[in-house]
Amino acid sequence: MAIQPIDLQTLFSQMDKVGKSQADQKEGAAIQQSLQGAVNQRKVDERIRSVNETQDTGEGPEKIKDEQQRRGDRPPAGGQKPKDRGGEASEEPAEEAEVVKDPNLGRNIDLSG
Repeated sequence: MAIQPIDLQTLFSQMDKVGKSQADQKEGAAIQQSLQGAVNQRKVDERIRSVNETQDTGEGPEKIKDEQQRRGDRPPAGGQKPKDRGGEASEEPAEEAEVVKDPNLGRNIDLSG
């Protein structure tokens, strides 16, 4: 089956339309990509400008402090022991740290070293 001259005339007349349609497809993909990039950039800009809601911390140490403040209890400042309601110091004696000393410490010199 050979190509007839009339078929060539039809093909050559349609070549410019084929080229234009292929160029439009390539250009359409580039336009679509640039539009998608613009949408993403707008979302990023909006996220940057917006005020974010804080995340729930759950049952953390600040929750305990809030509950103590509502009840009226306050944790002692500076690590001091709490005082009684009357303003008197508690009657428990302050325990000192027990220090253990070796009686031979500093008396012997090791020369074998």
